[in-house]
Amino acid sequence: MKLLLNLSLVGLALGSPDSSRDCRCRPHQSCWPADQEWAALNSSVQGNLQPVQPVAAPCHKGNKEACTAITEQWTNSTWRASQPGAVQWENWEAWPERNESCLLETPQTACGQGRISLYSILAKSASHIQEGVRFAKRHNLRLAIRNSGHDFVGRSTAPDSLQIFTYWMKDIRFSDEFKPAGAPKSEGSAVTIAAGVNLMELYAAVGKEGRAVVAGTSHTVGAAGGYIQGGGHSLLGPWKGMSTDNVLEYRVVTASGNLVTANSYHNSDLFWALRGGGGGTFGVVVSVTLRTFDDAPTTMVNLNISTVARHPGFWEAMTDFHAAIPSLNDAGAGGYYFIIPDMPFNRTLVSTLSILLFFPNQTDIAKTDRLFAPLRSKLNATAGVMAQYTSTLFPSTRQVFSGLFIRGTDSTGKTVILGSRLFSRDLLVSPDGPEHLVNAWKKLEFNPGDTITGHIVAGGAVAKNSETVDSALNPAWRKAVTHMDFARSWAPNATLAQQQAVIRNLTEVDMPILKAVEGCKMGSYMNEANAYEPDFQKEFWGSNYLRLYEIKQKWDPNGLFIARKGVGSEDWDDAGLCRINRK
Repeated sequence: MKLLLNLSLVGLALGSPDSSRDCRCRPHQSCWPADQEWAALNSSVQGNLQPVQPVAAPCHKGNKEACTAITEQWTNSTWRASQPGAVQWENWEAWPERNESCLLETPQTACGQGRISLYSILAKSASHIQEGVRFAKRHNLRLAIRNSGHDFVGRSTAPDSLQIFTYWMKDIRFSDEFKPAGAPKSEGSAVTIAAGVNLMELYAAVGKEGRAVVAGTSHTVGAAGGYIQGGGHSLLGPWKGMSTDNVLEYRVVTASGNLVTANSYHNSDLFWALRGGGGGTFGVVVSVTLRTFDDAPTTMVNLNISTVARHPGFWEAMTDFHAAIPSLNDAGAGGYYFIIPDMPFNRTLVSTLSILLFFPNQTDIAKTDRLFAPLRSKLNATAGVMAQYTSTLFPSTRQVFSGLFIRGTDSTGKTVILGSRLFSRDLLVSPDGPEHLVNAWKKLEFNPGDTITGHIVAGGAVAKNSETVDSALNPAWRKAVTHMDFARSWAPNATLAQQQAVIRNLTEVDMPILKAVEGCKMGSYMNEANAYEPDFQKEFWGSNYLRLYEIKQKWDPNGLFIARKGVGSEDWDDAGLCRINRK
């Protein structure tokens, strides 16, 4: 552990924060825990505390054998999820403001700790989490709550921090009649999952029981973490609502170190906040209980549209498709579409729109085909447009997820920041709305291969649940019909100035164009949004933010749980190391 401590001192000549309680304790300060105190923490968590270095460190130290193994796994999402010294997107491992990084692609540079935590508790139980929280509180340490590290906003890492790593908590329990603590009656069938259960594990377990659960499509996402706590969209959303709409109960370690139950009958304010208020902010979730449903056959439609690059017919087809989304959504459709304005193909460029829509609990393929007939007729009559259509019946939602999405590994280990926006049903049913939306996307610049991803994951039950579900979820979700996002990136060896230029362009050029489509009416999905959003309080939570901030102050008055662009993070600097004087 002394070796890691020495490494953490590198680069501190750039300046030291105030040693008062307005700043976290740092390794170079006298308040930093002594070796014997770290040893005592290790004993209290049954030997599950370990020092951490960035995963690419062996490559920078000339260890060829270890480096070869790391190189083979670098873009493997499953491997990254299991490594306390990595997250899914490598830009959140670096700390460019301090010129600290340790990337595989730049072995010639010095290996800096960056945003990677100095120590990690490989939590296996609630008591391990409690010990870590109490230790961090006692020593005024920066905490980083990490599940699989599948996070686009930078909440899973923090410099000079103690990491609580929940990935290895894998318990899954089913109940035919789940009764939340204090409830007068059962809520029906449910599944309780520990903090580290990922979507691949969840779907496999639920499928064996013949059940369905509302969750996403990236298998290394840790379901109980930021995914559900941030809202959790799903292709099953139009059928059964947001994932967070289906939460029945949490068990969570609070900033006091206590393990509490949060549901509609106990700690109801905390329960409200944990359903949409964001992960790593109000406590460390130990487990979450979700409703389950009878699995159901599902009809899938695949519609592929293509033209020569930037042909006028492509944008006309885009407009026609967006105009059709409300009627498709009203009929139960949920799913995704992928827009590539300039896709390399046979030494030329084409424009493509690929659509995958699903109709859970619907088996009449002929009826679905008739639903798409008006759109297909328009596409076939549009000059320069080629459209290919197929419809397929899957025997269950499990077959959909396991056959199309939750398989193999996700490709990660890259630099990615996102821009995103929720667009309303009202926009797309208005006469000029679809064209207005498409014209906004036409103004953005895209390199060959860059993709715009559309998510038809709202409407239906998501909208109807506004009448029955009171939670912290961004109210814009209840009006939305599509969530659209796109990515920006930079080279691994990009300078700080180059990185900042990309961020400024996303924040000051791209996003204002998309926000102007509906003005201040809508917002963004906090889990897939601009990590540098200046107005994140309104964008991510709308009218719910004030209540969320009040609950944050009640349950975590000293700001132990600070996550980038999370509730209360405006009181701290971007690294969560020092409070900001906002007088």
